[in-house]
Amino acid sequence: MSNGTSNDVSGAITNLLETLGKLAQQQVELLTGGIKTATGLIEPLSKTAIDLVSNLVGTLNQVLQSVSAAFAPKK
Repeated sequence: MSNGTSNDVSGAITNLLETLGKLAQQQVELLTGGIKTATGLIEPLSKTAIDLVSNLVGTLNQVLQSVSAAFAPKK
């Protein structure tokens, strides 16, 4: 009788440890998926932000050249 009980306890502990291992693995997979998703979102946003800043700097440069040309003495 005690041998059957120890087998039941051993089986229950094994099942519990397997379940905990699977839960830990799923948590790691969720974290990895979240990081990949965040990276996928950040990459196009950062490229768009860089393009926007570049266009803004180019526009400001053209405005300054136009203002300089307007104030420059004509020959």
